[in-house]
Amino acid sequence: MIDAHDIAAVEAQLGREPRAIHEVGHRCPCGNPDVVTTEPRLPNGTPFPTTFYLTCPRAASRIGTLEGSGLMKEMQDRLADDPDLAAAYRRAHERYLEFRAGLGQVEEIEGISAGGMPDRVKCLHVLAGQALAQGPGVNPLGDEVLELLGPWWESGPCV
Repeated sequence: MIDAHDIAAVEAQLGREPRAIHEVGHRCPCGNPDVVTTEPRLPNGTPFPTTFYLTCPRAASRIGTLEGSGLMKEMQDRLADDPDLAAAYRRAHERYLEFRAGLGQVEEIEGISAGGMPDRVKCLHVLAGQALAQGPGVNPLGDEVLELLGPWWESGPCV
């Protein structure tokens, strides 16, 4: 469950009312949530595959810069050339699906994780969110994104 203080922090981070939050998936060293886990179906009935939702605007901004740098294409190319990396990325996809299944089954998104997994790299925010929420070693590309971000929290809370 998520408390009112955390909901208020996430609302301030997103600039809108958060939807379908299940719990805080990870806390920034500043104490605020930086990832929330979301229900697989929004209150209006829409399927929502993004289970690990990155909420910190500082981290999100830095990740946007990384996406604009061509990093996703580089990672995508490495998946094609490195079978060990591709296998680890597939396992990250499976872990994502396992976690979401514990929150509920939604037929429309069955087998679909997020971020392009297991074969593509299309959203570094999702990969970083999973790496934060599920810990180091679960999503190798998410771990790389976090390493490239550096300490986004150093200047204090984002909200």
